[in-house]
Amino acid sequence: MAISPESSMKVLEDASHVSPPPGSVPTTTLPLTFSDRMFLGFPGSWMQYLFCYDFRYPTSHFMETTLPKLKTSLSLALQHFFPLAGNLVFPPLPEMPYILYTEGDSVSLVVYESSADFHHLIGDHARHAQDVQPLFPTSPPAVESTSSGCMQKPNMAIQLTVFPNVGISIGVGFSHVLGDGRTDAHFIKSWASIHRSQGDLSWLDNCLSSFDRGSVNDPLGPTSGLFMKNERVFQGTSSSSKVFFNNVRVTCKIKRSQVELLKEWVKKRCMEVNGSEPIRMSTFVVTCAYTWVCLIKLQHQNLSSDDSNALALSYFHFPIDCRGHLKLPETYFGNCVLLRMTAAKKSELLGENGILVAATAIGREIMESQEQPFKDAEASWAKVVEIIKMIKDSVFVTSSQKFGVYTSDFGWGRPRKIEFGNIASFGSVSSFSISESSEEEGGVELGIPLAPHDSDSFNTIFHGDLLNLTLNGC
Repeated sequence: MAISPESSMKVLEDASHVSPPPGSVPTTTLPLTFSDRMFLGFPGSWMQYLFCYDFRYPTSHFMETTLPKLKTSLSLALQHFFPLAGNLVFPPLPEMPYILYTEGDSVSLVVYESSADFHHLIGDHARHAQDVQPLFPTSPPAVESTSSGCMQKPNMAIQLTVFPNVGISIGVGFSHVLGDGRTDAHFIKSWASIHRSQGDLSWLDNCLSSFDRGSVNDPLGPTSGLFMKNERVFQGTSSSSKVFFNNVRVTCKIKRSQVELLKEWVKKRCMEVNGSEPIRMSTFVVTCAYTWVCLIKLQHQNLSSDDSNALALSYFHFPIDCRGHLKLPETYFGNCVLLRMTAAKKSELLGENGILVAATAIGREIMESQEQPFKDAEASWAKVVEIIKMIKDSVFVTSSQKFGVYTSDFGWGRPRKIEFGNIASFGSVSSFSISESSEEEGGVELGIPLAPHDSDSFNTIFHGDLLNLTLNGC
């Protein structure tokens, strides 16, 4: 039986602090944009990532040789991602929160040693959430500033865990108010590259972060009050660090060849059913559609056959990156996403054309959002809030297969496994993460939380349907 990390964790270094190099960054204030404000008080606003690597050295080698280099490279990276070392400041209402960096601000970094089974933790099989969760950093508490009287909350925390002679994990926690998944991925890859190149910053010249908030026109204008209202709605209903310990995590992979088969199947069925090409076809659309259908099949399998719930709607929530629409660089630091939602009848998702129904719904919403991403933004956001508060019949996806997180090489090789902390499953609400495959270019990797008794059933549904697709072609 695997040893639980929680019972095997030993503190090696408690809460050291890493800052940008002295004098490298002036005191800077950044206002929150419309997309930043969207995540104030939002469930899951403390984003967590876990990067696991092979590391075949004893703990003494890590502490004496590797840890000092990690701190140095982190300091250099923070010079170019300084808001991460700063704080989110909450002045008295009605003033809006803002991001503040001052000289001496830092990122908290803790170091643990674990005697747990590293290979068990990085496997694709079902692993209990409580086995993985101790490897993620917790959200630092907000404190009151003695100088301003404002509440200040640190924007990032890092936890390093050594598995002697086997592996190492780097757990990173970010405030979602500070930036989106693309921002977080840019930081991680930059830190890794700086460490791998032993402090060489020349490669950063063409991918420096952009902090220019002036180029971001706020399309929602005075709707900041809406977001502040949502903060009050969400606070107290969901802790950002809450973990559903009854879940297990499984990792499912869709090969590049299977992605192409899914695209061909959707295209063929769309021509047969609708007499036209699909509205939109992409790896994201077909893999999300397939996973959505598999989760609905699992949910329906757990219900009685005459349950009228199959006639209800299932809602699918996903982020849309708006950098292109706003003509912002990919290295823009901050949130530049809108949360979008589509829906389909469960009975149709369960039918023979379920994947087509799901792909059409997702594809249509993406097309409409790209044409006019901020049209009816306030009404759309209010609808998302309403559905989330209902806590039913929803599937959420986080991250993207386009972020290239598996290229985050600190010099020990590519990550063996990447886990996303903000996924959970309870009742008729499910979420999953998506990233590029760790095994092949063009493939997709999905992190899916499940009730323990559902893991075998889900694997049967997920892999069985993919096998049928492969055997039957299109």
